[in-house]
Amino acid sequence: MTERRTDDSVSGDEHVPVLLQEVLTHLVRRAPTPEDPGGESGIFVDATFGRGGHSRKLLERLSPQGQLLGLDRDPEALAEARRLAEHDPRFSFCQARFSELQDVLRDQRIDGVRGLLMDVGVSSPQLDRPERGFSFAAQGPLDMRMNPDEGLSAAEWLNQADEAEIAQVLWMYGEERQSRRIARAIVAARPLVTTLELADLVVQALPRPRGPQRKHPATRTFQAVRIFVNEESQELDKGLQQGFRSLAVGGRLAVISFHSLEDRKVKHAFRQFSQPPKMPRRLPVQHLDQEVQGRLIGGPMKPSLAELNTNPRSRSATLRVIEKVR
Repeated sequence: MTERRTDDSVSGDEHVPVLLQEVLTHLVRRAPTPEDPGGESGIFVDATFGRGGHSRKLLERLSPQGQLLGLDRDPEALAEARRLAEHDPRFSFCQARFSELQDVLRDQRIDGVRGLLMDVGVSSPQLDRPERGFSFAAQGPLDMRMNPDEGLSAAEWLNQADEAEIAQVLWMYGEERQSRRIARAIVAARPLVTTLELADLVVQALPRPRGPQRKHPATRTFQAVRIFVNEESQELDKGLQQGFRSLAVGGRLAVISFHSLEDRKVKHAFRQFSQPPKMPRRLPVQHLDQEVQGRLIGGPMKPSLAELNTNPRSRSATLRVIEKVR
């Protein structure tokens, strides 16, 4: 999401858009200057609006003819999006998932996006509100849904899933080595109702750590359950495919990820877009060159030391950018 924090160890009310300068530099290449105040005039999409941190800065670099469409599945993003739309007619918003991107663009009669941003995962506003149930550091209902009107809550799923399924989810989406031990403890302790019940249960289920720990023991469990409940892995796969297909030639897709599972998906998809498909050896090389659809823009980008000093929550962020060439 747009304004990010990477764990529950950071508190505060300010939600700072992560890797902001890098996003602006690589998405909006014709920035306004005193000599040339025009800026970009194409259509841009912020597919994870959040509370609008990236969107506001993107709008500052667009020309009066530019357009920015914001998307977010979280209904709480709608109020902030409405305020921004009232202030700037170049901005519009639609409550939607990544997997609905092409449908939204078709409904909006948008063909050929100049730049698209995806900031993957949970946002700071979601973590900062205990009643949303994302945080293991504060008491709240065990919910974790990015859209509370859709699907099962974390509590509903954990209280009905069998032990093997829970263990598989913890391993697959949290890379939790003690997934079976934690799943067994969850089943024995059901029903679970609150975030702290789950967090305390994980702490008690795990072996006592040796030496200091940088992360809370429940970090991987909460990450895994959240990803599963919100179908984040499937949504990211669909969003990457639809996002790249939606670009105009010369348009760019920028994706910010916050853990290795997300970044591997982005890296794999970008490799697929930027390399020729495997073809029979008898075909000429120039034919293969014509099949390349994308060009990687630099390598993975990490926050600068200056950003880390002012926004420690950005420390695990990675930005990758690809440009459509055909």
